[in-house]
Parts: sequence; C-alpha cells; structure tokens
Amino acid sequence: MTGKIRTGIIGGSGLYAIDGLEVIDELDIHTPWGKPSAPLLLAKLHNQEVVFLPRHGRNHDIPPHKINYRANIYALKLAGVSRIISVSAVGSLREDIAPGDFVLVNQLIDQTINREKTFFDGPIVAHVSMADPICHCLQDTLFQASQKSGIRTHKNGTYLVMQGPQFSTRAESMLYRSWGLDVIGMTNMPEAKLAREAEMCYATIAMCTDYDCWHEEEDNVSVSSVIEVMHANVEKAHMLLHHFFQQTQQATCACNQALEHGVFADLSKQDDDAIRPIHALVERFLS
Repeated sequence: MTGKIRTGIIGGSGLYAIDGLEVIDELDIHTPWGKPSAPLLLAKLHNQEVVFLPRHGRNHDIPPHKINYRANIYALKLAGVSRIISVSAVGSLREDIAPGDFVLVNQLIDQTINREKTFFDGPIVAHVSMADPICHCLQDTLFQASQKSGIRTHKNGTYLVMQGPQFSTRAESMLYRSWGLDVIGMTNMPEAKLAREAEMCYATIAMCTDYDCWHEEEDNVSVSSVIEVMHANVEKAHMLLHHFFQQTQQATCACNQALEHGVFADLSKQDDDAIRPIHALVERFLS
C-alpha cells in the first residue's frame, strides 16, 4: 500500500468502527510521546488508503482531557498519513443548527487547559500559523460528499473547544452564544494544532447531537439524549465517508509545508536527543 494518498480518520464519540473497511493490518505503534488511544487500523475504503483511530479508545474509556493527542497525531504521521478527517460530536449554539445536522467548521477556539499542545517543547522551537486551522481543500471535498449524501450540512462555522468532561453551565452556554459561536465540543484542540505542526491537512465533520443547555424549550444535555441522536449521526457519517472516498482525491496542499519557515533552529547542530522526539516531523529537513 504505497504511492497513494493515505487519509487518517479519527473517530469521535460513537464512531469506533467504519462500515465496509477492508482491514489490511493492525498497527501497534509506540511513539516518543507514548501510546495512541488504540492500535491503528490500516485499511482500504473504495480502494483508497485509510488509517482509522478511535479517539477515545475502542471502548470509549479515555475521557477528552486524558487523550494523548501528541501520541495520536505522531502515530498517524508514522503510519504515512498526510491528511486527517476528524469526526466529532458537538453541541449546537445556534437555533438553525439542529440536532442531527453536520457542520464543516472552518475556525476553532481553544478553551482547553493543561493539555500538551506542541511537539516543539525545546531545545528545538517551531512556530506555525494557525490563522486558518482547517484545510479548506479537505473541507471542500467533504462538503461535496455531504451534498451527495443528502445530509443537512452547514459549511463554515466556529467550534469552541471546551475542557470537559462536564457539559457547559447555562451561563457559559449563553456566553458562547453571545460571542457568535456555532458549535461546542471537547476534542479538536490541541488535535488541530498538532496536525498543523505535523504538516497534515486537518478538517472536522462536526455532528450535532444537542442544543447544549442554552435552549429553554429543549431538555438540558443528558447522556441518554445525546446517545440517541449520536447513533443516527454515525450512520450519516458512514454514508458521508463512503461518498468522500469515492471521489477523486487531491494530492497536495499547502498544509504539507507548514514547517517550511517555522523551525527556529539549525537542525544540523542539534544532538540526537533533541531530534529523536520530532524526527518524523523534521526528517525532510535533515537531508
């Protein structure tokens, strides 16, 4: 399985497997940052190369604040992935984004705390642009697939990433609405930041499960209500992904050059201990 685009799919709450995957191998990858959430599945879907990783583990036993985001992204990099589709359950902060709708967000706001958010902890320092955290090329292709799937999908929007695992207070939910935000979830940061440092395209399929708790005419968020909508959303996500991989795939994108002018170090003067944890990220500069 070489010579083709390899796409990583990070499955969020409810998406622990994908219908129709032709599994080729199971990759038990150890990274300098620890182990990913689960062994990676190397597979094919409509003759396209896919690497699937359930973000919360195969049994949903890893809460959002305990996910080893660095290990997940680095493992996908080691597996040859050049772009990532993040499938994530979210709450809606807008009346017109109803439970069951999908949103292909184009912006993220990071409100998480105490999460490791960079591979470049020193002595090698890097600064990458996060002005546009979502790859518009990947987002466009996903939107085309959603249209073919007949899924009610909103293109563009801002996703606030909260710490979790608790849901918002009503005051918080109203505050986020006053900011003009669109959806809220718990996992896309620092995932998107790390994907950018790893020079991988990143886009999110945000699957709306509820109205958070701001909507006075709707029940407050509960696990049971979320799970009911989530099951229906997962079926839609399967359909969208099948349409996505049936389309012609774009091979290159500017995301894959994110570190071109971002590394603030002469790598030739760094010792092995400095290079080793980020070798997969800077390998192309070493030659």
